[in-house]
Amino acid sequence: MIVPKYWAESKTTKKINGRQFTIKRFGWSDVSAADAKENADARLDEAVKELDAHGTVRRIDHKVPYNGAEGIPIREEVIATHRDVVITRNSYGALCLNTPDVLFADIDRNTETPRLIKNFSIILLSVLALLVGLSVQSWELLLGALVVAVICNPILAHMVNKILIAFAGGPEKATMRKIVQMSQKNPELNIRLYRTPLGFRALLMNDLYVPNSDNALRILRALNSDRVYIQMCKNQNCFRARVSPKPWRIGVERLRSGVWPISPEKLASRAEWTNKYDKASRDYASCHFVANLGSDKVHEKAEFVRKLHDDFCKACRDDLKIA
Repeated sequence: MIVPKYWAESKTTKKINGRQFTIKRFGWSDVSAADAKENADARLDEAVKELDAHGTVRRIDHKVPYNGAEGIPIREEVIATHRDVVITRNSYGALCLNTPDVLFADIDRNTETPRLIKNFSIILLSVLALLVGLSVQSWELLLGALVVAVICNPILAHMVNKILIAFAGGPEKATMRKIVQMSQKNPELNIRLYRTPLGFRALLMNDLYVPNSDNALRILRALNSDRVYIQMCKNQNCFRARVSPKPWRIGVERLRSGVWPISPEKLASRAEWTNKYDKASRDYASCHFVANLGSDKVHEKAEFVRKLHDDFCKACRDDLKIA
């Protein structure tokens, strides 16, 4: 996990085969701005060499927060560091906790229609279409009924899934039940569970994990963690949890100053937005603690991260609304 404090950008313009290329590369460092500039210059030199050798090159580093595929660290403003845990401000303004080895998993409420229900639905509709076609002995009607079955399948499957979830007590209880089942199948795990606006967050207390390891990815998938989050863990080699409210949930417009680093002329407006957001977020929690599942084993580092997380999130303040 790399979350640099300093960023710089280098650029150059060059003509190759009659085409003009403007190439830009970011550099980063935990040491100084000058060191970040050296890194940017070195990456720019590599890009120019690639252009000379192949006649083409990616012109810019894509300005997105997570871009592990291009070898770029997390590009967010560093707010604080606690040992190797880094608190950053993300692109829309919320604070996030980044850790290299304490596993967090985001788990949205389970409303997606399972493949089994989809398969059952299409088989049922196809059988009905076949019966209709055979009863009137019309191939045209059979073909039409099969087309209708394919079109109607997502609607029927969705309705069946909603009914089953309702019988299970609603999306939250259905999701909770699956988390409990996963815990029972993996009793060695100590899962600290939190409620979030859209579902749950799991924090594993029993051990440390390598984010892109097979074991960590297995656990994330078994918990039905968000697919985008799993990909971020793999790309950036870290785990992550949002520890302050989403701005639009507390009546504040999202931060508009763009992905870090930003131009100096935007710093004043960014500071003004931050002050407004910090005041508004005081009366909200980011999640609420629900329960501990599984073993009672607690790793010292996980407990350190747990305290940070719970303090930032106000996780034990049940009197505060989750945002």
